[in-house]
This record gives sequence, C-alpha cells and structure tokens, in this order.
Amino acid sequence: MRAHTNSTNPCLKILIFLILQTFLPFMTHFKNFKSEAKILTLPLKSQVIPSGYLPRPPNKLRFHHNVSLTVSITVGTPPQNVTLVIDTGSELSWLHCSNNTTNRVSSDPFFNPNLSSSYTPISCSSTTCTTRTRDFPIPASCDSNNHCHATLSYADASSSEGNLASDSFGFGGPINPGIVFGCMDSSISTNSDGDFNTTGLMGMNLGSLSLVSQLKIPKFSYCISGSDFSGILLLGESNISWVGSLNYTPLVQMSTPLPYFDRAAYSVRLMGIKVSDKLLNLSNIILAPDHTGAGQTMFDLGTQFTFLLGPVYSILREEFLSQTNSTLRVMDDPNFAFQLAMDLCYRVPLNQSKLPELPSVSLVFDGAEMRVSGEQVLYEVPSGIIGNDSVYCFTFGNSDLLGVESFIIGHHQQQNMWMEFDLVNSRVGLAHVQCDLVSQKVLGYGYLGPHD
Repeated sequence: MRAHTNSTNPCLKILIFLILQTFLPFMTHFKNFKSEAKILTLPLKSQVIPSGYLPRPPNKLRFHHNVSLTVSITVGTPPQNVTLVIDTGSELSWLHCSNNTTNRVSSDPFFNPNLSSSYTPISCSSTTCTTRTRDFPIPASCDSNNHCHATLSYADASSSEGNLASDSFGFGGPINPGIVFGCMDSSISTNSDGDFNTTGLMGMNLGSLSLVSQLKIPKFSYCISGSDFSGILLLGESNISWVGSLNYTPLVQMSTPLPYFDRAAYSVRLMGIKVSDKLLNLSNIILAPDHTGAGQTMFDLGTQFTFLLGPVYSILREEFLSQTNSTLRVMDDPNFAFQLAMDLCYRVPLNQSKLPELPSVSLVFDGAEMRVSGEQVLYEVPSGIIGNDSVYCFTFGNSDLLGVESFIIGHHQQQNMWMEFDLVNSRVGLAHVQCDLVSQKVLGYGYLGPHD
C-alpha cells in the first residue's frame, strides 16, 4: 500500500491555521525585541532642564528647574541625531521641530521633518488623533492642512503647539518605522550657556501612544549611578545573572477610571516607610489609594525627587529630624522650601568636606524594599549659600504643597538600584547594585543575550 507522503490531512491544515491566527499577533507583538534573543543597551546621561522646557500634563509636578536623564537616538530617514529626556510618567514622545536649514550647527536641539523622507503627518480624522490622552489638557484638533494639531502646556504657564506625526526611530540597532510622536514648535530658548541640546521627550508610561506600547516592549530596565547620574537603559527581555536576584512588587491595576488615579503610570503598593531600621507608625489607610484614586504610588523617571502625601511626609520629617538633631544644624527660615515642597533643610559649613553619618530611609513595597542611604537622603541646593554655610535639603518632599494627590518616587531615590519593569508579568523588580560598575560592564558588551 502506497504511503501518503505528499498530502496533508485537511483537519491538520485547519488546526495549523487556527494556531497561527492565535499566536501570530503575540509573536509580532514582541518581534522588535525578541528577534535574535537580544536586548538593546543605551547609555543615560543627566542634564539640568531649564524652566518651561518640559511639558506639564495635568498630573505632572511643577518645578523651577529639574535634573533629568537623557538618552540619544536617531529619528528620520536619513537619520537625525536627537537627545530625549526619559519620562516614565508621560505618554507621548515629542521633538522640538524646525524647518529652518540655514545657519544650523550639529548641536542645534531641533528635528527637521523636511529632511526626512519617512516623516508622515497624522490626519486629524485618524483614531490616533481622536484618542484622548492625559498628556494633552486641550484635545487635539485639525489644522488648515487637515493634520492633527496638538498643544502641550508647560510648567511656567507657556505652551508649545505642533502636529502629531510618524517617522522611523533608531536605537543603535534595527530601525523602527511608523512611530507616532509630537512634532512641536521649537520656540523654547536654550540656556544662557548655549549648550543645552536636548531635542525633546521620550514618553515611557503604559499609555497607548508611549514608546513602550508602540514598540511593544515586553520588559525594560535601567540603572542610575549615584556618583554622576549617568547610567544605562535596556530595552527588551533580559536575564543578567550577575546583577543578582531581584525582589518583585506587582503593578497595581485599576479597571475603573478614577479622577486622581493615573492608570497609565507604573503604580505599586506602598506598605510602609523606615528611618534607619525603625518602621514608622503609618496607617494602611493613608498609604493606599482612596475611592477617588488619591494616594497612588508611582515610579516616575521624569521627576527628580520623591514626594509623599502630607500626613505621611509629616511623620517621616519628624522622625528624620529627630534622628539628625544632634549631628546637623537645621535651617531656621520657615519660609524656605526647595522646589516648593522640600522644607526640611540644613546648614553645613563650607569647609566641612564630608557630611556626618545619615540615617537611611527605606520605602517598603509589597514584596520589595528600596533603601535610600548615605548622601542620597540630602541634596545640596545649587547656589544655596548662607553666610559660610551650604544648604542641604531632605530629598523627600510634601506633595500636598504641589497640589498633587500621589506618592511620586523620583529618579534620585532610584540611584544604585537595578529597576526592571516586567510588563508581561505586570511587576517591577528591584535590586541594590553599584550602577557605575554595572554600566561599565553592560556597555562593554553593547547588545546582550538573555543569559549573559
């Protein structure tokens, strides 16, 4: 009897088709970062951001100035070099755009869409334009060319307008076409030194227009040095064993919209706070979101310091003050508050080369703990000199003074922490490491495999 070697059972064909239809979207979802089982490594740098430069969505904090983390990538065809502020608290990525090709130098902080053959404006009738995002306090509209027009508001009450568009983004590896971003007016001035060359912002939250969502990144990680605020950003799957084991805390999910809860943020559950090894007497009620969503705890790379709701901040402030009253001299100006909300400050003699031993502050999450120690708990105020003393302020502030109904964990407290955002398993992993050493090792490899 002849064997049927060249025919396929019709039922098997149907089964294969159904399997492909089920799993092909998932495979495509991660194709940018699952291919070749590698991750992308990008160096981070720090930069002082002048007032009025960063956009201020309704849920963002207002500062006179801010130290932010930046990353350099390419946009357009042929590629143009841009430097973006990384913000895990914002959704839409945007660039300062300019069509002016005359008298330009390589350090100009602009993206020129006219020089990119892959630049495509978004139509105002597209779903991308009509989808509401918290990044736009004013809904997007149509301009005279039927392009999607958007307005960003700024911390100093100024604004910048521009169009939504798509173009190719490159991260040192494969080019990613069709990434939606905001091409905004470049009317914001540079700093007085003329060396401010940040082109825009990289939105990295969980919103549909964020870079994380558009690139369908299953996981990303970063590590910020405590010495010079440099570091690394890893996009994609990784399992770098020499970092050590991570402690995970689950991301808080909220299916019902609430007025004060940002569902696109990386929100976790704050369980307690310790000063040195002393656990503060904090009620679970004031650490958890209430029925309006107020009291959410989120990680935000776009914020420099950490801000706690008033009742919690007051208890932390009192305990830290108690543990430092014999070693530090408190600043006696009741009207002084650094960045509006950091009102616990100290005077340190200019000739004192080293701060005294300081108590640590630990944020306790569900399953993980972030310990802030050493000089990370105090920050020297730039140009803050009184007589023969420098001014140092406690790096935790009162979010009530900013009109914000959230616990916001900024990147200063995340120094020397390996931070892994596992979006597939909806969790955040933490491990205490020396990020300057980690950066040297990782950047020495560039692209890393999942088991390097």
